Amino acid sequence: MSPDSAPSPLFATTRWSVVLAARHVDSTMAMETLCRAYWYPLYAYVRREGHPPHDAQDLTQEFFARLLEKDWLRAAGPEQGRFRTFLLVAMKRFLINEWHKQAAQKRGGQITHVPLDVDDAERRFACEPELVPDAMFERRWAMTLLEQTLTALEAEFASAGKGADFFAMKHCLTLDRGSISYAELAAKTGCGEGAARVAVHRLRKRFRELFRENIAATLAEGEDVETEIQHVVAVLAG
Repeated sequence: MSPDSAPSPLFATTRWSVVLAARHVDSTMAMETLCRAYWYPLYAYVRREGHPPHDAQDLTQEFFARLLEKDWLRAAGPEQGRFRTFLLVAMKRFLINEWHKQAAQKRGGQITHVPLDVDDAERRFACEPELVPDAMFERRWAMTLLEQTLTALEAEFASAGKGADFFAMKHCLTLDRGSISYAELAAKTGCGEGAARVAVHRLRKRFRELFRENIAATLAEGEDVETEIQHVVAVLAG
C-alpha cells in the first residue's frame, strides 16, 4: 500500500477500536487501515533483519494476511498493553516459526496479498539510519505517529477553509520560538504580526493535543501517557 495514500484524519495510528474491528473477517476497511499505518515500519524491520526486498515484501504481505486469516488479532486488546509491542512480538514469532511453512507459495502462491509499494519502500529504506531491527521499528513507529498527527492537523485546517494558512505555518512546528519570523509569516497570510503569533501558538498547541491523543490511543487503560510521549520524542530525536 502506497505511503502516499493518506489515512483518514479520524484514524490516529491505531485506535484499539480499529484493531478490534479488524478481528472480524468482513472488516475489510479496518484491516486496510491497519495495513496502511503499519506496513512500512514492519517492512523496514524485516529489511533490517537482513531479508532482501522481494522476500521482505512477501513476508510483510503474508504477515498481514495471517493477522486476519489466523485470528491473531484475537490475542490483541487494550488489556494487553501497547499495540506496537503486540505487533512487533507477533512479527518476530512469525519470522521464526511461520514463514518456512509458506516458502513454497512465495510470490504468486495461494496467499492473500496486501498491496505494497515495494519500490517506494526501498527508496525510503535507503535513507534510513543504520539501526538495529528493533530500533528501526521503533523509529518508523514514531515517525508514523508524527506523520499521521500532521495529516490530522492539516485536515482540520482544510475543513475550516484554512488549508493555505496551514501550509504557510507548518514549518513553525519544528522551529524554536525565537527563530520564527512573524513578519514574514504575516506577509504570507495577510494578517498582522500579532495575529500571526496567536495563529502559530494555536497551531503548536493543537499539534501537541493531537499528538498526545494519538499516543494515548495506542496504550492500554491505565498506562502513563506522558511516559510514552517522552519515549516517542526520544526515539524521534535519536
